[in-house]
Amino acid sequence: MKTIIHTPNAPEPIGPYSQAVMAYGVLYTSGQIAIDPSTGHLNMPNIEAETTQVMHNLQAVLEAAGMGFEHVVKTTIFLNDMADFAKVNAVYATYFDPAMAPARETVAVKTLPREVNVEISMIATK
Repeated sequence: MKTIIHTPNAPEPIGPYSQAVMAYGVLYTSGQIAIDPSTGHLNMPNIEAETTQVMHNLQAVLEAAGMGFEHVVKTTIFLNDMADFAKVNAVYATYFDPAMAPARETVAVKTLPREVNVEISMIATK
């Protein structure tokens, strides 16, 4: 059984997918980019602000599912430039307790939707 998770506090999907799906107690988020849900515009003045917007969007999806970052067990970070890794990692780290940080991979990609620099997806469970 699956439940579609949707919140107006995260960007509307820009394609045929859901913000997240809950299945058998596991939440699978779609990748989030730096769209400000209040304006529909990208928030990309620098990689730190872009990453912060992505994490805020993910937080909104987690909250809509009755979860928080403490429930995240796995993340995937997509970067279009690995030179941004340290800056993205520094912002990302502020959202997790280091002793309980989720598993993660970071993947370099050629391009991302809307020419953004970072996209992050998560898997969470209660």
